[in-house]
Amino acid sequence: MERRKIIHRNYFRLTLISFFIGVCGASLAFSLKKLTDYFEHRLFNFAENCPIAIILFPTIGITAIYFLRKHAFRNRKNKGIAEIYKTLDQRKDHLPLFKIPSHYINGFLTVIFGGSTGIEVSTVVATATVGNFAYKKNLSAKIYKRELICAGVTAGVAILFCSPLAGWLFAMEVIARKVNRTLIISCTSSALVSWLFISLFDDRPLLLYTITDWNWAAFPFFIILSLFAAALAVYFTLLVTRIKNLFGAISNNFVRVNLGALAVGVLIYFFPGLYGDSYDALHEVLHESITAPNISFFFLLTIAMLKPLAASLTLGAGGDGGVFAPSIVSGAFLGLAVAFVGNAYFGANLIPLNFALVGAAATLSASLFAPLTSLVLICNLLPNGYLLFVPIMLGSVISYFFSKRLLPYNVYSYDFYLAERR
Repeated sequence: MERRKIIHRNYFRLTLISFFIGVCGASLAFSLKKLTDYFEHRLFNFAENCPIAIILFPTIGITAIYFLRKHAFRNRKNKGIAEIYKTLDQRKDHLPLFKIPSHYINGFLTVIFGGSTGIEVSTVVATATVGNFAYKKNLSAKIYKRELICAGVTAGVAILFCSPLAGWLFAMEVIARKVNRTLIISCTSSALVSWLFISLFDDRPLLLYTITDWNWAAFPFFIILSLFAAALAVYFTLLVTRIKNLFGAISNNFVRVNLGALAVGVLIYFFPGLYGDSYDALHEVLHESITAPNISFFFLLTIAMLKPLAASLTLGAGGDGGVFAPSIVSGAFLGLAVAFVGNAYFGANLIPLNFALVGAAATLSASLFAPLTSLVLICNLLPNGYLLFVPIMLGSVISYFFSKRLLPYNVYSYDFYLAERR
């Protein structure tokens, strides 16, 4: 009986501290999201009237990150989600508190100055650090380190995509990689706080379009798209690893930073849609595909292929970010390209919006090795996105398994982290 009381008391403390971590993580993610959106729009609008600025902006942002890392953060590098895996794998190792301002500021600077990635991974590591800090302060039982870190991650992803369920699944599927009672308690507590936060402050989905219908006759094209999306994700993974290794071999910091940043700037100059997280470019192209579906197939395919390249160059040069935004955007453009081919050459009468969403989910699933997270996250991008539940689920699952055949591990997966350690 006494043992049961202790267990229940620990569960109660875990719930309370998870609520607290959820509040902190949600506040951190919300502020980063809103600040980044605001300044990204302002700087991009300025650059449109000053073409040379659009080339130089990535250099300004990544150079600022380099000097901050050197002088403010004592040359300690950010390594993304691999840092969380290392912390969970080695219980005595912790995410140092500087990871919060480091990832927050670096992610912000990367995206607002055009670095072709998103703030998602920066948010994930920063909010994971909030959970780790609570653990270090002995605010719960010593065995709950994974639970508290996952509580922070749940809140971060939930706020970014206005989906507590997506945050919950990401924490379970990608970070914890297992399910047990205490993880359910901590992540659910954080998700509830995130739900309340979203209801009060930000319940607007990323895309404001609505799904009208989908047809079973489109299934063969969904399957083809899923296979292409898996290949696109593997292409992205290989680009990230190869370009990071290439830039890591450059000993001259000035050359490394400017080579990658200027390359990104040149790509943005010719294809402005690559600027920052590219969500605005996706909005515009989706609008055109719905109102006047005559977008060039080669334009769609070019953006689908160049977004992973621009993101890899951004990360190789020293920018902060990850695969979320590039995978969603490049996958959506790939989906639009497949719909274009189906309609133009096969008379399939495909709905471009549907294919954009399935392409985004399939590419994200293969990039993260997280089909459930991708399914829920993409369904929540639109007010009635769950009408596409079946085709999005199909795309996520097919691309996940096919990408594992093409490549045994992803650059942000735990298997890749273990391979790197070996």
